[in-house]
Amino acid sequence: MGVKVTKFGGSSLADAGMIMKVKAIVEADATRRYVVPSAPGKRNKADQKITDLLYLCHAHATQGVPFDDVFAIIAERYKQIVADLGVDLDMTPLLDEVKTKIAGGASADYAASRGEALNGPIVAAALGYDFVDAAEVVRFDERGRFDADATQAAMSDRLGRHERAVVPGFYGATPDGTIKTFSRGGSDVTGALVARGVGAEVYENWTDVSGMLMADPRVVDNPRPIKVVTYKELRELAYMGATVLHDEAIFPVRGAGIPVNIRNTNEPDNPGTMIVPSNGAGEYAHGVITGIAGRKDFTVIAIEKALMNAQLGFGRRVLEVLEANGVSFEHMPTGIDTLSVVVADAQLDGKIDTLIDELTSAVKPDAIDVSPNMALLATVGRGMAHTPGMSAKLFGALGDAGVNVRMIDQGSSELNIIVGVEADDFETAMRAIYNRFVCE
Repeated sequence: MGVKVTKFGGSSLADAGMIMKVKAIVEADATRRYVVPSAPGKRNKADQKITDLLYLCHAHATQGVPFDDVFAIIAERYKQIVADLGVDLDMTPLLDEVKTKIAGGASADYAASRGEALNGPIVAAALGYDFVDAAEVVRFDERGRFDADATQAAMSDRLGRHERAVVPGFYGATPDGTIKTFSRGGSDVTGALVARGVGAEVYENWTDVSGMLMADPRVVDNPRPIKVVTYKELRELAYMGATVLHDEAIFPVRGAGIPVNIRNTNEPDNPGTMIVPSNGAGEYAHGVITGIAGRKDFTVIAIEKALMNAQLGFGRRVLEVLEANGVSFEHMPTGIDTLSVVVADAQLDGKIDTLIDELTSAVKPDAIDVSPNMALLATVGRGMAHTPGMSAKLFGALGDAGVNVRMIDQGSSELNIIVGVEADDFETAMRAIYNRFVCE
C-alpha cells in the first residue's frame, strides 16, 4: 500500500476547528501517514499570522524593546487551540523556552521557525501521531546551505522508524544545532522533502484553494480548474505569475518523479490539481492549452543595427552591459538586424539612462528604442506542439480584441507562446486568449 505525505498550510490550521477538519481528512485515508504542518495562519482578514508576530518579537528584542504584549498574543493563541481541541498537552514550558531564547538573542530564523515548531506537537497530539522535530531530519551545512544528501539520509532513516509522524515545516538545522529556515513558504519544501524521504506515492499539498485555475480569476470570470499539469508547465506558469504553488518549492519530489496533488481543506472531496512528470501525463485527458498566466511591469529595450548578424559577439556585448549593471533579463527576441531585451522594471530601478549610454558605447547601434509599461502573457500547454494553427488562433484572438502585440517569443519546446502587450491591454488580452481556446 502506497504512502501519502500531506502538507497543510497556515489557513488550514488557523484554529481548533480547522485542525479538526485536517484530522478528518487524514483519518479518511489510511495511507496519509506523514503530516507536515505550517504555523497557524489568519482566522480572518483582520487577524495576524503567528509567523509575523514572531518576527515582530525578534525585531523588538533586537532593538531592546519589550515584546511581552506581542508574545502574550502568540501564547494565548496556542493555548486556546489546545483547550478547544481538548488534547493533553501543556504548552507553557514550550512557550517559555521560545520567549527566553528570543529575549536572549536568538536568530531571526529561530524566532520565525517557532510557529511551526510549536504547532507540530499540537497537530501530532490531535492526530495521535508521533512528533519528529524538523531540526533532526532537515539538514543544512556549516555555512547554512541546504544539504540535500544529508537530509535524504536522515529523513529516510528516522521516518522509517515511525509508522505515522508529524514533521513541522519551514526549518531545519546545521550540524551544531543552529536553526535555519527556508524562504517564506518553506513548509512546501519540507513536505516535498518528507515525501521524497519516505518514497511517497503522492505528495498532497492542502491549502485554501481547490488547485490551480486556467487563468487569473481576478481577470477572467470563473476560469476552469486545471486538472493535470506537468512539472514543466508548472514552471512556465509559476514563472509568469501563477502562485498557488511555486515549482521551486517542490524540487525534491520533481527530481524523484513523485506527483503532487493540490487540494482544498475546505472542500476535501474536490480532486484539485495533479502535478505530474511529463512522462506520466499521457494517462490524463487534456486540452490544447493548460493555462494562461502573465505579469505587468516590464520594459523592452530594442536595439537596431544594420548587418547585426555579421558582427561577432554583438549579443555578448549587450549582455555584458546588463551584467555589469546587475540587471538580469527575462527574454531576448531577435531579428536579422534587431535584438530586444525584456527586463522587469524592478531590475532597472533608475538604471535605464546608464544602460542606454553603455549600450550605445558598446555596440554603436543605429537606434535604441525603450518601451516601458509592457506586460507579458504566456499561453502554456503540452498539447500545443502537436496542434496545427496554434499561433494563428492565438494572434487572431488578440487581433479581434484590438490588442497590439509588441513582442513574440516561443521556446524551442513549443510548450508556450509568450507575447508582449501594452500594460493597459493585459486584461483584455488574457480574456481574449482564454475565451478563444477554452470557451469557443
